[in-house]
Amino acid sequence: MNLIALQVKTTEDFTKNLEHLKELIQDCPEDSIILAPEIALSGFCYGRMQEASEFSTFAIKHLQELAVNKTIALTLITKKNKKFYNTLHIFDKQKIIHTQSKVKLFPLGNELEHFDAGNEEDIKIIEINGLKIATLICFELRFPELWQKVAGADIILNPAMWGLKRKDHYETISKSLALINQCFVIACNSADLNMAKGSAIISPFGNVFKDDEKEIIIEKIDLDEISKVRKYINIGLKI
Repeated sequence: MNLIALQVKTTEDFTKNLEHLKELIQDCPEDSIILAPEIALSGFCYGRMQEASEFSTFAIKHLQELAVNKTIALTLITKKNKKFYNTLHIFDKQKIIHTQSKVKLFPLGNELEHFDAGNEEDIKIIEINGLKIATLICFELRFPELWQKVAGADIILNPAMWGLKRKDHYETISKSLALINQCFVIACNSADLNMAKGSAIISPFGNVFKDDEKEIIIEKIDLDEISKVRKYINIGLKI
């Protein structure tokens, strides 16, 4: 199967962002897991939160239609009980099969002033087409206690808007996540000018496939790598 990170820029035009994302998804092969950067359709548009949440409802319908033979994941600005959340949606077989809202909000980016935190209980391993998949959203990568909640996953997703000044942090932590959890990682960061890029498909052996010049980072993977590394470097994770 294919693991894909869509390393895209986010403009102020929500509709333009959605149309471009749809075009890229349509260009991706079937039997793929596709991840977009954190809130790729709107960015951190603090002056337009209501508009962004309404657009998310519109965008969900379009993304569901594309999730026929592809699994699509991204975070969207959502609103519930007059509060805004940064919420991951995973689409498969034209349905929303999982949601979780960002738990660890980034204080340096003023997220605490505009978003409410999600529930830590929603960070968990889910099964999609026989694969164990989990997600940590951007800043959540930095919290060791959250790594425990995704231990044992076959694939960990990380949609991010990670700043350029901390590019080395993002790439180092993403690779460490794959090595420590002996799994595949899709690290998907924004291509905005002030963002670090560094999107990658990382194997359980720590092999990194990335290209900061591309919008579609794709790697055909061998899932047997997971059992191989867990068997020969046994740290107690289930094979």
